[in-house]
Amino acid sequence: MLNIYVGNLPYSVADEDLNTSFSEFGEVTSAHVISDRDTGRSKGFGFVEMSNTDEGQRAIEALDGSEMQGRNVRVNEAKPREDRPRRRSNY
Repeated sequence: MLNIYVGNLPYSVADEDLNTSFSEFGEVTSAHVISDRDTGRSKGFGFVEMSNTDEGQRAIEALDGSEMQGRNVRVNEAKPREDRPRRRSNY
């Protein structure tokens, strides 16, 4: 399985758009655009998981720098999330 980061997304891109773009290269197990918790608005990046590593690498090579709804997207293998201290709320 390969987890792929997709950045510089137009705010209008939805999960289904990512799934459609990446499914041309193989089986997509999940595709999620990350949205702001408070507003629900896209943060301009997302993640795609592909079941086959070779297919995922082909998708990265083909889609990195490609245009999606007027923006050139950045596509690369996702790095593991670093542990960060949780932000404290002032509420």
